[in-house]
Amino acid sequence: MPFGLKNAEATCQRMVNSIFATHVGRNMKIYVDDMLVKSKVRADHLKNLRETFDQLRKRKLMINPDKCSFGVTSGRFLGYMISKRGIEPNHNKIKAILDMQPLREYQDIQKLTGCLAALSRFISKSGERNLSFFKNLRRRSSTKFYWDDKCSKSFEALKEYLSSPRLLS
Repeated sequence: MPFGLKNAEATCQRMVNSIFATHVGRNMKIYVDDMLVKSKVRADHLKNLRETFDQLRKRKLMINPDKCSFGVTSGRFLGYMISKRGIEPNHNKIKAILDMQPLREYQDIQKLTGCLAALSRFISKSGERNLSFFKNLRRRSSTKFYWDDKCSKSFEALKEYLSSPRLLS
């Protein structure tokens, strides 16, 4: 299916959800064309893979072996690191925030809030912690760039918080 067509992604998602309805949540995670087959016990993993391959074969769907990894204990899925410990944030986004210099223009705040949106599930009380940045985006007008001590303190507190990232289970 050409993914440039209108509604192609939604159609593909609906198709894989119906094909793997009994697997999703139990031993699979799927988002459009990204699939993750998971198992708690190594012996069950072969059985889970066999079920997945049987469903794919039954529907005459093919996978690209160059894009597959089998038997790994951790890996990247939809921008997150998945391991047996849980779900970890994208370390590149955290590093981008930690390496940021004090913000000097609106584009810097836009970059920061973009990274924060991707990391929001790993930041407790994300709305409260990042409120000063989002308020700053609303102030955009013909006036000068606004960055006060409250924003600086929030920015430094955020950097300190992100220096030891949380883990989702």
